[in-house]
Amino acid sequence: MTQLLTPGDSSRRPEGRHPSGWPSAQTVPLVDVFAALDTSPRGLTVAEAMLRRDRYGANELPRAGRRGLWRQLAAQFTDLFAIVLLVASAITFLAYELQQPRDAGTFRLAVAILAVVVLNASIGFAQEYSAERTAQSLQAMVPRTCRVLRDGERRELPARELVPGDVVVLEAGDAVPADCRLVEAHEVSVNNAALTGESDAVGRTREPVAAGPLLEARNCVFMGTDVVAGSAKAVVFATGAATEFGRIFRLAAAAPRQKTPLQLQVASMARRVAGVALAIGAALFAVRVPTGQPFVETFVFALGVMVALVPEGLPATLSVSLAIGVRRMARRHALVKQLLAVEALGSTTVVCTDKTGTLTQAEMTVAHVWAGGTSHPVSGVGYAPVGEVTDAAPVRELLGAAALCCNARLVPPPADAGRCPRSGRGGWRVLGDTTEGALLVAAAKAGIDLAAEEARAPRVAEYPFDSIRKLMSTVHRAADADTYRAYVKGAPQELLARCTDIDWKGRRRPLTDELRADVTETNDQLAAQGLRVLAAAWRPVTGPRATQDETESGLTLLGLVGMLDPPRPEVSGAVDACRRAGVRIVMVTGDHPLTAEAVARRVGIVRQAAPAIVTGARLDRMDDDALDGLLAEPAELLLCRVSPEHKMRVVTALQRRGEVVAVTGDGANDAPALKHADIGVAMGASGTDVAREAAVMVLLDDSFASIAAAVRLGRSVYQNIRKFLIYLFSHNIAELVPILAATFAGFPLVPITAVQILAIDLGSDVLPALALGAEPPEPDVMERPPRSRRERLFSLTVMGRILFLGGIQALGVCVVFFWHIHASGIPYSDFTEDDTVYREAITLVQAGIVVSQFFNALAVRTDRQSIFRIGLLSNPWLLAAGCFGIGLMAAISYLPALQAVFHTAPLAAADWAVLGAFGVLLLAAEETRKWWLRCHRPVVGKGGKR
Repeated sequence: MTQLLTPGDSSRRPEGRHPSGWPSAQTVPLVDVFAALDTSPRGLTVAEAMLRRDRYGANELPRAGRRGLWRQLAAQFTDLFAIVLLVASAITFLAYELQQPRDAGTFRLAVAILAVVVLNASIGFAQEYSAERTAQSLQAMVPRTCRVLRDGERRELPARELVPGDVVVLEAGDAVPADCRLVEAHEVSVNNAALTGESDAVGRTREPVAAGPLLEARNCVFMGTDVVAGSAKAVVFATGAATEFGRIFRLAAAAPRQKTPLQLQVASMARRVAGVALAIGAALFAVRVPTGQPFVETFVFALGVMVALVPEGLPATLSVSLAIGVRRMARRHALVKQLLAVEALGSTTVVCTDKTGTLTQAEMTVAHVWAGGTSHPVSGVGYAPVGEVTDAAPVRELLGAAALCCNARLVPPPADAGRCPRSGRGGWRVLGDTTEGALLVAAAKAGIDLAAEEARAPRVAEYPFDSIRKLMSTVHRAADADTYRAYVKGAPQELLARCTDIDWKGRRRPLTDELRADVTETNDQLAAQGLRVLAAAWRPVTGPRATQDETESGLTLLGLVGMLDPPRPEVSGAVDACRRAGVRIVMVTGDHPLTAEAVARRVGIVRQAAPAIVTGARLDRMDDDALDGLLAEPAELLLCRVSPEHKMRVVTALQRRGEVVAVTGDGANDAPALKHADIGVAMGASGTDVAREAAVMVLLDDSFASIAAAVRLGRSVYQNIRKFLIYLFSHNIAELVPILAATFAGFPLVPITAVQILAIDLGSDVLPALALGAEPPEPDVMERPPRSRRERLFSLTVMGRILFLGGIQALGVCVVFFWHIHASGIPYSDFTEDDTVYREAITLVQAGIVVSQFFNALAVRTDRQSIFRIGLLSNPWLLAAGCFGIGLMAAISYLPALQAVFHTAPLAAADWAVLGAFGVLLLAAEETRKWWLRCHRPVVGKGGKR
């Protein structure tokens, strides 16, 4: 026997490599593999697995190098806005040092700028830290699992629990959990794209191969790859960082993360805003210097105004808004893996959705069994084998054959689950395909002992299901070891074409054209009831190595099985919401057209008398132009009997038309379409590991309603970003216009100082903007058409609203400033900075901006709906933030210590009343604008056309 070091000899195992000597094990004879890893065909014992887990650690890749807390904090000061403010603060400190005599106001300005930077850095740091913890907790909600033999029993365990020597069970759709040597292989092929870049499936064998590069060994499978066909058993020889995938992962971990389009758009906007602020500051400096103002003081003032125009709170507010959107989606069972998905969700125009599990409950239950011209109803629902088959004797052979041709397993409730006869948490469940699970349950209801049947007729070969044949075949040795039988199950149309005989009431008869017509009519009747129909057949074969052609030809039809997967109760409302929102829903399913139409009508996807129903065979006959023409038609569309390749082609065609496409999928073959779609949506409960890795969003409950909820939340996230942009930039106009007005009116002093502006930024900008980022979706957000993905944040509509609201605020503060100045009767030239009237006037300006911002925050909460419809008190965080800003302003006005810092004076009650009236005027003007829009420019979704 070839001697290999076992996993227990780890003293010579270098970091990131397999156990010493193992790379040559591809040449080891099959009979020696178990001994080489000190294991057995029954797998490890639980005790031995625990010992090896302690020695080798968890089967997981090293986490990406997480920056230390101090690095995360330092990174907050590298943003463009932060750099601009830091430079400005440094220049202001320098100006303070150069002033003779030194002006305490300049020092206060420098400190205030630093305070703004520190505040926003603290918010950004706290948000990033919180987001990391949230992402970790959300990822834990979708654990990776695998099937493994422990103590001879097949168990489902978290993949991280695997250790070298474990025997794993692999089936089509599984992600390979570790590096393994195959010991059983039934028509296995794997996709090694994650390791080699080659997307074509590669066949695998259990036999030893010649020495060579490990990745080329056809008797090994590797972590990160996926099984696309067949089934196998394999022995783990490397886990975690010691795998080939772990080696590549370490190389890729250092790659920089790409920014999303929204982040790039915000970065571009930041550069433009910084440029505009610099230009305005320079212009003010150029205008005021000729008036005789001191050079250094004028420079410091212009610098302060420039800093005040920079929306330094925007980056933190943006990240908070996106993170809140992700958390809200998670609460609605939609786990978003990339921020890009949050952006794209708001502009989704088409959803290509599966039927089973997404629109339905994914608890297949056999409702009817047809054999020999007779229908046999089946009672009971779910996966618990509770119920009965009416007159079961004539269908036992049919159900027994179908059960033997299954890879799924029924898993009973845990011992401590109590009496729970229904499937669900703590109840019966299916390990594997749900359709196969329904067949196993039906066989048990018919009184068939599944374990005894498997022992009596052990499986010796298998031809796995694929989307082209739409069949699965297994070969079994009969009680007489010299005879073998093949059992085949699959789509009725495909199987019927391969049958020559039929089992008719216990007798084998030729399958005449008349009987074929009867079978086809029965299939159509069952499918028209919304049932998924499978056929089962058998034939004797020559031996255990019968070819696929022999196994799947000349068959004897045993009968049909009709299964019901009831629609989810919440789906109808979600479909209706998508229709109103202008989102087109296209059902893409492998089921019979009649079954698909029945379900589509139940949930509201189909309402027309004659929807467009296209099969995969018809798609094959269409060229791209014909497909484009089909998708351009407004008719309701159902794509039936389609393969993953068809789904991929449809997604590509929709994207050619400029649609933003969300695609659902759960199988390994769905991965290309999920990656290619604008939003790939995988099933978290029933989907394969491969599909979840390919998708950008995972539905934790597998329900279509969660997609609709995510679209609604995605739209609200983008709207909230625009809301706080309007809020932030509109008050900049109110700060800038009075300064320009005073300059051109010849007033020698400024209506508002740079320190006051920074105080507004600290007290009235950041917290309300954060609260706006948490604004719940507007009531009519799903009544509007999808947003164009080419639409920019600063659209003409947004700019117009900024100018409208900012103009009203600017008009109000200019009126109160010059009214107070003129009411004093003092000539402009006699005013000084210490004049009480001047200090009252600039206090009025600052307070006017703060109060108007409170009403402005209420006004921007909706785009078109009245604020009174959603409720003035429905965002308590916004009210609290606004009240904090007004409270801070009152302190600046009345507290002597703050009066000295900001050069302010106490305001009378009448002053506050006037400012409040201006705020109410702003809110009334915005409400009038929204009313005019609703009356003259109604916006509705395209539900009738989608």
